[in-house]
Amino acid sequence: MPPFQGEQPIMAEKLFYFLSFLSILSALMVVFSKNPVHSVLYLILTFFSLSGHYILLNAQFLAVVNIIVYAGAIMVLFLFVIMFLNMKTESEKPLSWLMKLSGTLAGGLLLVIFVGVIKQADRFVPSEVDFNSQVGLVENLGAVLYKDFLVPFELASVLFLAAMVGAVMLGRREAGERNF
Repeated sequence: MPPFQGEQPIMAEKLFYFLSFLSILSALMVVFSKNPVHSVLYLILTFFSLSGHYILLNAQFLAVVNIIVYAGAIMVLFLFVIMFLNMKTESEKPLSWLMKLSGTLAGGLLLVIFVGVIKQADRFVPSEVDFNSQVGLVENLGAVLYKDFLVPFELASVLFLAAMVGAVMLGRREAGERNF
């Protein structure tokens, strides 16, 4: 019997609760922070804590992709866009009643969807017999992508190619156009 056999699950459980608390707290700070730069920084902290959850689930590839793509590239892009925007409060118009109503309606519909998903979540409890601890590894993820989801994967690649061509075409300057 190994000397620290009982301590490993307890440590993972404490780490799970810490990461969960950090995820929820930083996600709430994203919403309630008045400074948009602080909101983006809290969102980066949320992504890092979610990557910790991926590591606890033995999905190292998803954790690294989450950090590189979301916390790295997309959040830096958001941060630069927010810094370039003119955030003067004098120029803001008050929200109309139609915008408030549509926001409340959208939030209510999202709440109904969440309640429906939570009600159905109890039906899909995995059993210990069917549990596979290697499901989140790169080899298994690649096998699922290229075997079961080949058509959606290829359609996504065509969509990304079209987006890249569109970005190049929009960024291209015409002859005689000046750059200010």
